[in-house]
Amino acid sequence: MIAPEAATKDPPSTSSEVSISHLSVDDGVECWRLAAESQVLDVNSRYAYLLWCRDFAATSVIARIDGVAVGFVTGYRRPDDPRTLVVWQVAVDAAARGHGVAGRMLDTLFDSVADLDEVDHLETTITPDNDSSVRLFTAFAERRSAAVARSELFGSDLLGGEHEPEFLYRIGPIKQG
Repeated sequence: MIAPEAATKDPPSTSSEVSISHLSVDDGVECWRLAAESQVLDVNSRYAYLLWCRDFAATSVIARIDGVAVGFVTGYRRPDDPRTLVVWQVAVDAAARGHGVAGRMLDTLFDSVADLDEVDHLETTITPDNDSSVRLFTAFAERRSAAVARSELFGSDLLGGEHEPEFLYRIGPIKQG
């Protein structure tokens, strides 16, 4: 799921003031803060973000402007399909939205994981009302000339009455950028 940000099929902005790096445990509290401030992401405990930053640092990134955290992407490789990177959450601070930060993080993350291993697919889930995520991931697929397959992964019956269903977006095969 992504906090709202405009996404295009053009390559994301390359502003030199945005730095993107893999997570460290010290980033856990900032990821929690960004998720909470997004007001759209399912917010987990600080503890969960700290664990994520420890255990999935190689498959997650954080963006900073002038040293201040302005966004993150958390992901992992599917245990039963290690050639697939699953993106779990994407958040961008309100002040940094509309500048291609989410797209840059996604590209940086995928390229860094694909550099190390034979990752050639990306998956994420998106609720039907999340147009920002659809645009972000569709634009990523277009930049990579990759197909997008969409199917319901978890229905509202499993997620709870008020939660929209989560649709799986499977992108690939993806050529490295």
